[in-house]
Amino acid sequence: MAWLSEHNLVSAISQAGGFGILASGNMPPEKLRQEIQLTRTRTSHPFGVNLITMNPELPELVRVVTEEKVSHCVLAGGLPDQPTIDALKQANIRVILFAPSLPLAKRLLKRGADALIVEGHEAGGHVGPVSTAVLIQEILPHVTEVPVFAAGGIASGAMVAGLVAMGAAGCQLGTRFVVAHECVAHAHFKNAFLRAQARDAQVTAQFDPILPVIPVRALVNKGTQSFNALQLQLIQEVKAGSKDKKTAQLELEHFWVGALKRAAIDGDVDNGSVMAGQSVGLVHTTQSVAEIMEELTALLH
Repeated sequence: MAWLSEHNLVSAISQAGGFGILASGNMPPEKLRQEIQLTRTRTSHPFGVNLITMNPELPELVRVVTEEKVSHCVLAGGLPDQPTIDALKQANIRVILFAPSLPLAKRLLKRGADALIVEGHEAGGHVGPVSTAVLIQEILPHVTEVPVFAAGGIASGAMVAGLVAMGAAGCQLGTRFVVAHECVAHAHFKNAFLRAQARDAQVTAQFDPILPVIPVRALVNKGTQSFNALQLQLIQEVKAGSKDKKTAQLELEHFWVGALKRAAIDGDVDNGSVMAGQSVGLVHTTQSVAEIMEELTALLH
């Protein structure tokens, strides 16, 4: 949800009774500060900030969220280091981490997680290998110390109610909110969602273990081909020793950031990255955030 989960959408979600999360993506620190402050001009309700752990400016971004006294911080994109977690907790910020397995969930609790998100393979963007349905059964019964939120493939009130009945504290959704009126996504991007079927949202492949790649789920297009070509090029550079593995991985991440903006904001849905979860096949119309929230929570009342 980088580029899209910004102050307009986040404030609308929080105003409607949800908990909006600002997606910092590759924002410079002062841009993140501006987004936090703009969100506060639009809502007095709580919201959080998502930080990407592999961002080279992570320490500066952590400083911004602590100075702005953000209440909750979601760390994504890899296992966060202990100093990052400690810095947030020392500032009385609740830390929310992603748990792709039960052993890692237990490990994250020891490292200070205040809540966990269990995100399945069906989700959009960077995803793990296991489905939401399996992860929920693996983790929920065995983690009672902190709230656990479900994510990936969720688009209806029935699904939300079912997961809450199984013990989830709530659900995290992205794809459903892309077509909200308050989302700044380009009309071409939203229309691509409305036309797509679940099978159109596919994950990228890793071609060689010498360059570990976190799969990214998006609608298949020319942008997918461009990513594959870049990955093959970087593999050759790593093997030749002209580029180290970390630099190559960061270059892949920069590709996704730029390609997502090209599609989501500029409207180039052919060459950009149209990141979407498999629940895109369940999205059929544009609605206000308030209407979406009402449908998602109807069975919880």
